[in-house]
Amino acid sequence: MKTSIKLAALFLLVSTGLFAATAAKAEGSVVPPSKAEITFSSLPSHKGIEVKVENANAEKAIVMIYDQDQNVIYKDALPSYKKMEKGYVLNQLANGDYTIEVIASKQVVKKEIHVYDEDRTRVFIVKE
Repeated sequence: MKTSIKLAALFLLVSTGLFAATAAKAEGSVVPPSKAEITFSSLPSHKGIEVKVENANAEKAIVMIYDQDQNVIYKDALPSYKKMEKGYVLNQLANGDYTIEVIASKQVVKKEIHVYDEDRTRVFIVKE
């Protein structure tokens, strides 16, 4: 009889612990989707721009470059990694204004780029 009471108490204790652990895990697993961190910087050669995406959800990122008439002149997909970076050489673009757009984790970041000639060199400025 003592053994069956101890066994029943142990079973009750284990089942209560499992129920509490499952409830805690369910509450803790509701995590809001995080946004990607998207940054832009100059390439070391100063002939283009580097796009860096740190994505906690490891989803692919889309990079598009538009001309001043909003025509897509370049489209690229970065693979699904938590950290992605890629450089884009802009010295072949004609003088004018362009937009670079990065889409990652349902987030869109756009930057304006102005391309012009200075002392026989193609120069670009990323507007903030």
